[in-house]
Order: sequence, then structure tokens, then C-alpha cells
Amino acid sequence: MKLRFAPSPTGRLHVGNARVALINWLYARQQGGSFLLRMDDTDEERSTAAFAEGIEADLRWLGLSWDEFARQSDRYQRYEEAAERLKQAGRLYPCYETPEELSLKRKALLNAGRPPIYDRAALGLSDQQRAAFEAEGRRPHWRFKLAHEAIEWTDLVRGPQHFEGEKLSDPVLIREDGRPLYTLSSVVDDAELGVTHVIRGEDHVANTAVQAQLFQALGAEVPAFGHLPLLTDAEGKGLSKRLGSLSLEALREEGVEAMTLNAYLAALGTPEAAPAVASLSELLTHFDLSRYGRATPKFDPSDLKLLNARILHHTPFEAVAERLPGLDPQTWEAIRPNLETLQEASAWLAICHAPIAPNIEEPDFTLEAARFLPPEPWSEETWGEWTSALKQATGRKGKQLFLPLRLALTGLDHGPELKALLPLIGRERADKRLRGETA
Repeated sequence: MKLRFAPSPTGRLHVGNARVALINWLYARQQGGSFLLRMDDTDEERSTAAFAEGIEADLRWLGLSWDEFARQSDRYQRYEEAAERLKQAGRLYPCYETPEELSLKRKALLNAGRPPIYDRAALGLSDQQRAAFEAEGRRPHWRFKLAHEAIEWTDLVRGPQHFEGEKLSDPVLIREDGRPLYTLSSVVDDAELGVTHVIRGEDHVANTAVQAQLFQALGAEVPAFGHLPLLTDAEGKGLSKRLGSLSLEALREEGVEAMTLNAYLAALGTPEAAPAVASLSELLTHFDLSRYGRATPKFDPSDLKLLNARILHHTPFEAVAERLPGLDPQTWEAIRPNLETLQEASAWLAICHAPIAPNIEEPDFTLEAARFLPPEPWSEETWGEWTSALKQATGRKGKQLFLPLRLALTGLDHGPELKALLPLIGRERADKRLRGETA
């Protein structure tokens, strides 16, 4: 089994692209197959090396490694050879209509209440007529002659699919400038590179009907196809790579964890909630392609934010140690239950181990609290012992007791439990902060 992800390097990946890549990757790994990354870069005007590098960086960030790599711009000769075989078989024919002429034909058909299917007028041209068009300077585009027969397959997501060949328009495979269109290049690549399963967006369903016949015309086996409903944003609007809609680059900068995004995207479109998993291998145990439905899934950043916190709260020290210099297991255990993003951990590291300016609102009370600090060594029981002694000595309780201590020790009115933070701050630093000194 071989699956592929075939992005066009005309922009950075958004979450809709990433979901397709992830589901292909998960299915390949679950079935013991391989995963191909193919850059569909034949749109030379908009494709750039920078976007291609960015796509690879995004996939690596997600952990979606590939077993093979291909680039369509390296394979033009293969498309030319495939086109020549189709011409020799009478399945690829030249057409000389201009874009304006084709537009008029479409409008006339639509005005007559008929589908805008190409009328195959070019098949009736004589050699003399074609020569006359060539003499005018017209260069043909080339259409694939569809067989007027039933096209059927059992979709991996949508179930049984049925199209009638005569109700589809013969697709253009070669532009006037000789460059191949996606319909041809993708089929040639899938056939020659051994792709057995194609999972992509449902906007390709009609294209799949055409490509099924193209595979057969080239003497290749038709892959198994699955078409996923397209992802929208929380308001139901479509996503766009060129508009930067919910790009992976932006989410990464906002502090979203790669596994948060993987878990969230893998669950979208299924009845299950996103699991708080720490690795792709763990996510694989939850993956089931048959659970994806036909309803349109919506990407909600607020849900992603909540999941990001849940995953961080369960992330082991070993998974973040290299990303946070100076972090130790005890500090991580203390601060992780309070994090929404890993970026917040740096501030808590400083509060525990570096000088900060305390926030003193009641200097008389905090000065007295300093006198009650017990000797070290400290443990998580130290906070309870210290505050119990203070409560007895001052009569304070609840917020009146705890808030001034938190402000003095951390500079903030919120955060991780102080029973965990106090041993990390240490007696010397705590004493100075309670007395109003930067420490």
C-alpha cells in the first residue's frame, strides 16, 4: 500500500491541507504502507522554492515523515510520453477554440437549461481546418475523449459512487503552451510511482470519475479513492492557502503544539472527541478511516486552545526538555498543570529560579510572613505548615491570607499551586521577596 500527499507549493499549508496529509499518513502507517510526498509544482507562475521548503518544514513539525519524494517539474518528459500514447490511441484530440469562444458555448448551453458539456466540435475538424487554425497562430489545447459508459467505484469515505461518462465534459489535459494539467500529471505520477490509495478532498469527486478512465486508458490500475468533506473555519467559510487562512506557520507561532494539531485534525469529522495524546504512535491507536462522515467539519480555534492545554498537562518532561533550557523535572511537574502554551513556561521558570520584582500590597503582613518561614529542606508540605502557622498568628484565612503571599512570591495573582512552587523558589529567595526585595 502506498499513499501520497501532493501539495502545490503556491503558499504555506493551512489546517485543511494538513488534515489531508495527516489522514493519508496515518492510514499508510496503520496499514504498514509507505507515504510519498509529491510537490505538484507545474504551476510555474505561482510555485516557489520558498513555499516548497515551507511545506516540508510544516510536515516535519507535525512529525509526518515521508518515505519517498517526487517533484512534478522533474517529470515533464513522462507526461509528454503519456500524452503521446493517448494521441496514438485516439483518446487525446486537439481543440482550437479560444477561451472567449468556449465561454460563449458554455453560456449558450446554460441559457438553454443544459449542462455545459463540451460538444466535441473539434473531432469534426478536417485536416484543412486544423491547418488554417495553425496558420492563424492558434495553438491547440488537447482534450481527453471520455468513454460514454458508467464510471463506478466504492469510495473509502463516501461509499458507492456512480457517474455517466456522457454527462461529463472531455477534460483538457494539455494547455496551449504544451504544459500538462493536474488531471494528467497526477494520474501519470500515481500510476508510475505505485500509489495504491488516494485520500483527498471531496472537491475532487468528479475529477476522480475522469481520472479513473484516464488510468485505464494508460493501462494502469485505478487506485482506491476516498474523498473527505472540506474543512471550514468556525464560521463555515472555506480555507485558502493564498489567504493564509489558519496557516500552520501562524498556529505554531501562537504556541500550538504539533501533537495538539494532529490530535484535533484527526478527530474532526468523526464522532469522537480529540484524544489528549503525546505521540503519533499513540494517535494511531485511535485512528479509524471508517469513522469519517459526510458532514462538513469546522475548525474552531477555541477548541484547539483547550486541547493544547490538556495535552500540555499530560506531556512528560522528556518531551519538552530540549525545548526549555534550564528546565528540570520538578519544575515541569509544578508548572505544567497551569500552562495553555509551552511559551508560558519560560515565565514560570524565571519566577522559580531567577530574580523577579515582588508585588507587595500589604507590606506589614508579608514582612510578618517572612518571619514565619520554616527552615529548609522544604517539600510540598511546607506551604501548608507555613500558612497554618500564619493563620493562627494573624487570624487571616482564604483570599485574605493567600493572595498577598502569591503576589509577593510570584508577582502574579494566579498560577500553579504554591505548595509546588514554594520549594522551587527556595527559602532565601522567598524571604527577600516577602520583604519587598527583587530576588
